[in-house]
Amino acid sequence: MSNVTTNPAASAALTVLRGINTDLGVVQQQVSSGYRIQTASDDPTYWSMATTMRSDQSSLSTITDALGLGASKVDTASTAMDTVVSLLTQIQAKLVSATEAGTDKDAINSDIQQLKGQLQSVTQSASFSGENWLYNSAQQPTTQQSVISNFTRGTSGQISFTTINYDSSQTLMIDTANPSRGLLTKNVDASTLGTSSSSGGTARNYYLLAASGGSTPAGGTEIALSSSTTADELTDMINVTNSLLKSATSADSTLGLMKSNIDSQSDYISKLSDAIKSSVGDLVDTNMEEASVRQSALQTAQQMGVQALSIANSMASKVLIILQSK
Repeated sequence: MSNVTTNPAASAALTVLRGINTDLGVVQQQVSSGYRIQTASDDPTYWSMATTMRSDQSSLSTITDALGLGASKVDTASTAMDTVVSLLTQIQAKLVSATEAGTDKDAINSDIQQLKGQLQSVTQSASFSGENWLYNSAQQPTTQQSVISNFTRGTSGQISFTTINYDSSQTLMIDTANPSRGLLTKNVDASTLGTSSSSGGTARNYYLLAASGGSTPAGGTEIALSSSTTADELTDMINVTNSLLKSATSADSTLGLMKSNIDSQSDYISKLSDAIKSSVGDLVDTNMEEASVRQSALQTAQQMGVQALSIANSMASKVLIILQSK
């Protein structure tokens, strides 16, 4: 029944149209922002979960940076250690060549001293971000190195970090403050290496080089050749150098293992970060295909609502025409 003061049909059509416009506004916002849940009021539970996961992803990004810095330190030390191993190999070869009869030991020693100078240069230049794992001049060196590798979130929300640790005393080649801490500057007792005893009661403690500006280990003899070097002394020097080479090679291998661990962890962190990002998307991102279909449907319903409201409003004018014809 039509009423001159109230149009129930128009009111009903208007109510429906308002609801359609509200739903359409929500869908359009989701499409434009890309988020199905953008604020806590949209869905407190999912919004809270997504916010926590975004925080975790941010922490993982920081850990990725820390791993990158750690990898650079290890790369620097590893590259230098590769060179140290190569130079020690060359020094050992020079000493072996001196065992041949008629060789000029003084000339060979000149070559050895040049190789020692390269060892000094390589170890001093193996510095990255203020850290040098091969060279030390401090009285109390820091030898326990660590790289943050991951973090875990406990059931109560507490965060704990895990690290990749390394004892850089293994790679300390030269120590000017305390020669006994450096592989190339410390005394090595040749008698413990299973070699024959040196003649004349000569001390059998040998060190490879004396660090520039540093002290020399007491009671030791620097590995160097001269025309008076005996066969027994040369044998001791060769075996001591070989022992140093084995230790340097082992330290280099340890660095390689640490580098491999860092690379593996970086790859894992990258994949974990991608997985968290995908999970956050599943929680709060708009499903564009579904939203597009819903938007089209609501736009069609909106047009129909406008037409229904127009028809309802026209009913009053038709009643007026009927009354005028009476």
